Amino acid sequence: MDQCLELGSRSLGSLDHSETKSEGPLKICSIKAGGMMSLAIDDHGTLWMWGNCPQQSNKNGSSISFESSFIPIPVHDFHGHPVVKVACGSEHVVALVSARETYKGEDLVCYSWGNNNHGQLGLGDRESRVHPEIIEMFNQDSSWDVYEVACGAHHTALLTRKKRTNDTLESVCWTFGLGDNGQLGHGTTQSVLKPEPVKELPQQAYLISVDCGLFHTSVVSSVGDVWSWGMEKGLGLCPDASFTGTDAGDAASPLIMSGYGIDGPIFHNPIQVACGAAHTVLVAHDGYKLWSWGRGTSGVLGNGKTVNCFAPSFVFWPPLTEDFKQSEPKTVGEEGNGSKAVAETDRSLSLAMEEIKLLQSKLSIMEQYGGMLHGLVFGKPFTYQDIPISLQNSGNFDIAKEWESMLESSDHGKLRRLELFYRDMRATIKDKIMKRRIQEIIKECLPSSTSAK
Repeated sequence: MDQCLELGSRSLGSLDHSETKSEGPLKICSIKAGGMMSLAIDDHGTLWMWGNCPQQSNKNGSSISFESSFIPIPVHDFHGHPVVKVACGSEHVVALVSARETYKGEDLVCYSWGNNNHGQLGLGDRESRVHPEIIEMFNQDSSWDVYEVACGAHHTALLTRKKRTNDTLESVCWTFGLGDNGQLGHGTTQSVLKPEPVKELPQQAYLISVDCGLFHTSVVSSVGDVWSWGMEKGLGLCPDASFTGTDAGDAASPLIMSGYGIDGPIFHNPIQVACGAAHTVLVAHDGYKLWSWGRGTSGVLGNGKTVNCFAPSFVFWPPLTEDFKQSEPKTVGEEGNGSKAVAETDRSLSLAMEEIKLLQSKLSIMEQYGGMLHGLVFGKPFTYQDIPISLQNSGNFDIAKEWESMLESSDHGKLRRLELFYRDMRATIKDKIMKRRIQEIIKECLPSSTSAK
């Protein structure tokens, strides 16, 4: 886990489930945040919650309510077994807990609790739970070892692998809960009350990371393949009325988001995928490169623009700012001799940054214009795959040849859309020419009628 952060003294009431634990302040090892709640796991494996926490709404515990807790409170339901990972949605929590009192790297049991109005707890019904309950498919006796968990607003995703097998590692993504926008990846928009596998993911792919947006899900494999599914083609975007035909709508099954270059997968040596409400970020190349796609509002994609991206785009990393300049310590003599060189380097870097910003602005306008034209002609958003192969490989572009190739490879539906587009465009141009000619005739007649009077 990440380096722990100090929370406070042990007097906060942690579970003391080992006599060998050292005295001292508690330290936070992992944190998560959902719609209206926050979670933390300390170095003893105790789970803490604060914010909108599930509570019993009456004495017999037959119903659930959510009440605000203004400070972290411990979850005592695991009886000394350490919590290893946790995720939360709008009002539900899923935790991976060690089956033993000490975590040895396997045998995690999956618990869930909170709001269950869409089956997001995976317990086979829609009854909400105040206290954690085991998802029976992933109990201590399960043949599956759960190693990743993620929650959307009202759905849950898990990654599992077969226990104690000598064969090639086999991983499966399981989802359950709300399926209205295809965020479960089962090929339908039906909600599911128990974990079901995402069957259309390749069986040979070993999945290393999963995350959920509000209404979409993304996974990445060890070789750098990325799949997404859910709202608006797995991008998580709210529906846009400008998208038409078969290229619009939600993705109920996984869609590949990555591609292949000369050296293999674009996302080489991936590390993690993370989802915001309506965008996705991926870190790969052993942590040295970032990509993002989805809603671009407020610059959340980090690519220098605020427009939506329908395919992976580079995040500007590392950023070329003053805070990220790297310098080596210098001796007193070196400082005096190198001050002019440093000043000149700073000035050159500043000029380069201004030029980059100007180019980014121009590129953004050109991309919007090109995307608009592409949408008008083909009825779908522009993606990297739409760039002609000759232009991708060599930078040369024979428009007549590529146009003929595109027509040859188009299906009947695409050809029909092109026919309708050019027919409408031709009719519009003819109408515009006619109107302009009428205006010219009127102007020619007006002087003559005036002079006659």
